[in-house]
Amino acid sequence: MQITEHTGPESALERSDVPEPEPWHSLAPDHPGVVVDVRAAGVSFPEVLQTRGEYQINPDLPFVPGSEVAGIVRSAPDDAEVAEGDRVAAFCMLGGFAEVAVAPSFFAFPLSEELDFAQGAGLILNYHTAWFALMLRGRLTEGETVLVHGAAGGVGTAVIQVAKGAGARVIGVVSNDEKERVAREAGADDVVRSDGAWKDEAQELTGGGVDVVIDPVGGDRFTDSLRALREDGRLVVIGFTGGSIPEVKVNRLLLNNTEVIGAGWGAYVLGRPDLTREIGGEIGRLVGEGFVRPTVGARYPLDRAGEALALLDGRGATGKVVLEVGEG
Repeated sequence: MQITEHTGPESALERSDVPEPEPWHSLAPDHPGVVVDVRAAGVSFPEVLQTRGEYQINPDLPFVPGSEVAGIVRSAPDDAEVAEGDRVAAFCMLGGFAEVAVAPSFFAFPLSEELDFAQGAGLILNYHTAWFALMLRGRLTEGETVLVHGAAGGVGTAVIQVAKGAGARVIGVVSNDEKERVAREAGADDVVRSDGAWKDEAQELTGGGVDVVIDPVGGDRFTDSLRALREDGRLVVIGFTGGSIPEVKVNRLLLNNTEVIGAGWGAYVLGRPDLTREIGGEIGRLVGEGFVRPTVGARYPLDRAGEALALLDGRGATGKVVLEVGEG
């Protein structure tokens, strides 16, 4: 599926026959990549933005979007953690909405038999972001409390599971009953409503405030997220799916000894392959320990990719939205 024009998710994509990709990737142009026969492709918010020409990675038209896939390894270099015939979860940055994709070797990870291909397609972007935001940027420690906005979405459910794997208590913020169910199934200890007094409820549940807020939403709730922190608390910003970019009055940080921290996973790790492998190992450990089980929401066939993106755009998705490609 190619983006052929910048007209939004419902009309920008077109099914096309294109040559199979060469076994090289722009992130490691001097080294062979891992070629994957795709079984499932993850759908994420950056692709929504790409259909409008609004994302920072926006190649010349037409191009195949899709940043993460799961499938079977067709070929791999000797230094990869996977080999021909292995089940794999891979981050390809572009080209995932297709039957064949290529990822750099340091962004291809063995896919546990505990997970199906749809879950594998939701493993890298969301869970690596969650680990990066919580552990590296948020400095989360065992016994602390995390509040996560958008707790029923792909990123939100990933944050819940990684935080639980780190020994934290998790409070999810959601908008309705169905999303509360998803957040609780992902492992949230408590759930509060975004249209209610969630800040006051979080403070009451924790006896004074949370240690870490993970915010992929932004918008109007940002100031209340700061107010929800206890002393020494950290608000980690990972996105703005709410549409507006908030501003902070720094006197709030000074008076309460709190922090606002940016967590731009992609830009940070792309030049650090050893860190990417380390995070992959941590996520693999959490899969093995039973904490990480990606929540898959809607599943679409490849040629309905536009509908999948429109679902995300309309804030109607729970868990990870996935395109199913190829054979089972």
